[in-house]
Amino acid sequence: MAKKIVTLFIRDTNINLLVMKGRRVDKWASLSLEPGLVSQGLILDEAQVAGKVKELLRRERVITRKVIAGLSGLNSLYRMITVPELPEAILPEAITHEASRALPVSLDEVYLSYQPVPAPKGETRVFLAAFPRNVTDALLKTLQRAGLETYVIDLAPLALCRIPNEPRAIIVNVRLDHFDIMVIADRLPQVIRRLSLPSEAESLSEKLPAITEEFGRTVAFYNVGHLEKPLDSTVPVFVCGELAEVPETWQSLVDKLDFSVSPLPSPVEYPEGFNSNEFMVNIGLALKELLPEKGEGNFSLVNFNAMPEVYQPKAPSMARILVPIGIVVGIGLLVYAGFLVQNSVARTSVLRSQLAPTETRIIEQQKEMATVKEQIAPVEAQIAPLEAQIELVEATTGIFNTTLTGLEEGREKVDGDLSQIAALVPADIALLYGGDKVTVDATRLDPAEINHDTEQATVKGVAPGEEGYKSIFKYARALRSSGRFSMVIITSIEAYEEVEGEGEEEEIKKGFNFEFLLISNTRE
Repeated sequence: MAKKIVTLFIRDTNINLLVMKGRRVDKWASLSLEPGLVSQGLILDEAQVAGKVKELLRRERVITRKVIAGLSGLNSLYRMITVPELPEAILPEAITHEASRALPVSLDEVYLSYQPVPAPKGETRVFLAAFPRNVTDALLKTLQRAGLETYVIDLAPLALCRIPNEPRAIIVNVRLDHFDIMVIADRLPQVIRRLSLPSEAESLSEKLPAITEEFGRTVAFYNVGHLEKPLDSTVPVFVCGELAEVPETWQSLVDKLDFSVSPLPSPVEYPEGFNSNEFMVNIGLALKELLPEKGEGNFSLVNFNAMPEVYQPKAPSMARILVPIGIVVGIGLLVYAGFLVQNSVARTSVLRSQLAPTETRIIEQQKEMATVKEQIAPVEAQIAPLEAQIELVEATTGIFNTTLTGLEEGREKVDGDLSQIAALVPADIALLYGGDKVTVDATRLDPAEINHDTEQATVKGVAPGEEGYKSIFKYARALRSSGRFSMVIITSIEAYEEVEGEGEEEEIKKGFNFEFLLISNTRE
């Protein structure tokens, strides 16, 4: 038999009721509210609204008293926070501490609910929601007056984020005096914004410019912080509320942005005549218990019960359970103790008869121990010098290890610098190092050198040709740009000329010898 789920969502203007049997809509109804009973999600007259809820349930013949309820989400805040990987017992305290730092409100004014989400090893990422206490208290008290047991509550924006079977999506929900924009990425609500509409705007066409402006601003804000994977034309835009009823406005919503727009689709089955657009929040509430098994689909990963701890059912008192059990156990222990006393008296008599031989053996063992102690004293005197020698060896070993570590680190620095010096040499400059042969055709080539310690390096070489100096400067710039050296100083550039051959075969070869001073950037 399919499970029955009853959801209630109280707006400023009406109460929406939805009854599900499994994944199919069974009943739905809406009841209008007079102005002033609810304002901006806050129930102002609990008694009258409770009466309206009773009237709606009675009219629709809904007998079930357990319900899932929705909060408007007005004045609520949402954050993705990261804390170190901690034991589960202290995680709530760490999240509360981080929330007090990250949220611009006093924690005395809000309730907190959170859910850990996938995170790198060593970290705990948490999706956190903070929602007003007064709005939550009024809703739960009203439903209690109506004779209902609210076992799960959720915020309307999170309920809407649960509907698309998409890993990335944008949802725009437009209502009478406000609209919501929600950005979903990696199956997590990354941005949730609720904004008021201009009070003078009555028709949707008058509201649309403000909605379009905020839509573009939200996309730009998200993309600035996610340059590696911005929102683009592959991300679907879903609309619900007033916008869903007017398709001709959708292109104006996205303006010049290349997004595809469509109504928010219902993931549940429903009979003919059911307007899913009017009950989207209720559908999202029902999905809290209808989502597929973990790993199936691309629905939102955020699915926590926002019920404040103070309203959650209390576990039965342990004292009431343990006291009767304790009385029964106590009587049993008294009877058992009586048998033990009798057994103990008999056993004591037997043990006393065995005491004298045991005392004799103890005296003999004490004499043997005294003899052993006399033999230990000379050995202890020999141990002290050996311990001193061991300490000296350990100290010497420590000094050797420290020196060896320093030499290895120095060698790594030198090797890294030399690799960079060799890698950046232009093809028309020659350096001699470690027995390498000169590959540049130059008749005059002073022996090139690279002298290096962990602090600095001296590089000498030759650049043949009348414009060889350009290659020298190019080489210096490349060394500076490598980031390996804090300073690259050209200490000398010396031109040279060499005459080869005689007569008509006489040839003058020119070039430049140079010397660099490099200050290592890895110096400690």
